[in-house]
Amino acid sequence: MDVDAFIRKAVEEIKKEAGGEKVVMALSGGVDSSVCAALASKAIGTRLVPIYVDTGLMRKGETDRIRTAFGSLNLHVVDAADEFFNALARETDPERKRKVIGERFIRVFEREAERTGARHLLQGTIYPDRIESEGGIKSHHNVGGMPLHMKFERVIEPLRDLYKDEVREVARGLGLPPEIQHRMPFPGPGLAVRVLGEVTREKIEVVREANAIVEEELVERYRPWQCFAALLGLGTGVKGDVRVHGWVVAVRAVNSRDGMTADPLELPFGVLLLLGSRITSEIPSVARVVYDITPKPPATIEYE
Repeated sequence: MDVDAFIRKAVEEIKKEAGGEKVVMALSGGVDSSVCAALASKAIGTRLVPIYVDTGLMRKGETDRIRTAFGSLNLHVVDAADEFFNALARETDPERKRKVIGERFIRVFEREAERTGARHLLQGTIYPDRIESEGGIKSHHNVGGMPLHMKFERVIEPLRDLYKDEVREVARGLGLPPEIQHRMPFPGPGLAVRVLGEVTREKIEVVREANAIVEEELVERYRPWQCFAALLGLGTGVKGDVRVHGWVVAVRAVNSRDGMTADPLELPFGVLLLLGSRITSEIPSVARVVYDITPKPPATIEYE
């Protein structure tokens, strides 16, 4: 891949599609949206309106980290947690959940576009998002999960033909910090796809804390392509001398090149025991921890 040629082409494409208008941009802080922000900043400068939506479904400390990392871009942070939780109430079907989240994102961006006078939307859709959405594997919130009717004149997607490893190459070419270049993927729908069944604030708080423990123990030491915790449902356990019904949490850690295929990370048994011990002791409502050893395929990396 000729990174310099891609950057030149993408900047010209954004400039042409923006057409002198302001552009609202979905900035999550991951490598895809960060690359989009850098390209768009080169192309249209202050006509870029970067928006970070705090859905209430983010990782522990994520919103503060994004504020710090992208404050220089005049980032606008929208607190939409109530809106997302209300929309997800009683929804249990994975596809419906993704579509609900995709629509809520668009409605937030439409409001921000109206507020700022922007006419177009820029987002970091990459090729695997399109393949999985169009192939019926799952609807990504920014592809198949998007509503049919939107108020934007144009949706600009400069990374739509790139795989994740190619996006990282572009990030290097743009000189983005290493922590952004190598940042672990995080799904657009956030922790909602790591909670099987209905999404509630209680479940999200459990999986948020468990996810933080998993990342703390695995990211620096084992450098997985992706690792996280997911909440599977209720199970039986024993705490003290009392039989309890508590949450079952799955730990997942995989290596991959582009996210299209993935292999489970072979972790030392002692590390698995440590994860189980920390999660069950630090999150009292968790009764059981399991480790997912399924590759992709047949499984997807995320649970929903």
